[in-house]
Amino acid sequence: NGLPIKAMNEEQREAAMQLLQLSLSETGFQKATNVMELEGVLRAIEGRPENDTYRDPNNYYFTIFGNPQLGEAWGWRLEGPHISLNFSSRSNELVSATPTFFGSNPAKVPSGPKKGWRVLQPEEDLARTLVKSLNQSQIKTALIAVEAYPDIITGTDPQANIGDPEGLAYSKMNTEQQNQLMQLLEVYYNVHRAEVAEESLKTIRAAGLENIYYAWAGGLEVGDPHYYRLQGPTFVIEYDNTQNDANHIHTVIRDLQNDWGENVLKTHYEEAHK
Repeated sequence: NGLPIKAMNEEQREAAMQLLQLSLSETGFQKATNVMELEGVLRAIEGRPENDTYRDPNNYYFTIFGNPQLGEAWGWRLEGPHISLNFSSRSNELVSATPTFFGSNPAKVPSGPKKGWRVLQPEEDLARTLVKSLNQSQIKTALIAVEAYPDIITGTDPQANIGDPEGLAYSKMNTEQQNQLMQLLEVYYNVHRAEVAEESLKTIRAAGLENIYYAWAGGLEVGDPHYYRLQGPTFVIEYDNTQNDANHIHTVIRDLQNDWGENVLKTHYEEAHK
């Protein structure tokens, strides 16, 4: 839904991309534009014509919810192939940036000028480094399924109903493994503006790092279909790489308390719109 980039004039495109840039960190903005660029890469790999509209880097849609004015609560979304970014604002202050979905197809470009390019490389490599550092007892706990799930479990549900945490607890890891887990967590949240990321990580820490669980499903080697999950009392992060011979990644951040700014906006309406 919304207005696609391809339907905008030059001035509108510039404004739309400025809005995206202001809503993310520099890292996040680069990741978003890289995911868009992959559509052009797929167009070439699949042998589609230059004017093909199915694989089109401009086939991404901007949607605005509410009235984007000072003092108003409003939100906006960018959505298209392998991107779904949702932002909620109150009085022109960004109060939520989840759900956050990034995908990469292909996960590793197999041919052409961009051969070897991996847009979501840290998400895959850091998680594999962590799981392969686990000892026999730890991996027995962390491995929740021999076969990877076919996709992220939370899907497109309005609320991320994921159930109780599974896998290996942060408290059962050694110091190096705990540091690796935190590094992986920061890779996901650092796509957001600094103040938004810091607030999210502050909330996660306040809920107790010992309550974070790391779960893995599928094979451990490069090329094996695999899935992993990071989950705590306030959040869940999912990663899945099973499609296209395990060369097609989906990732998502869900805030179990404040997706779409639900808690912040609810408080705002209760206090300011009695």
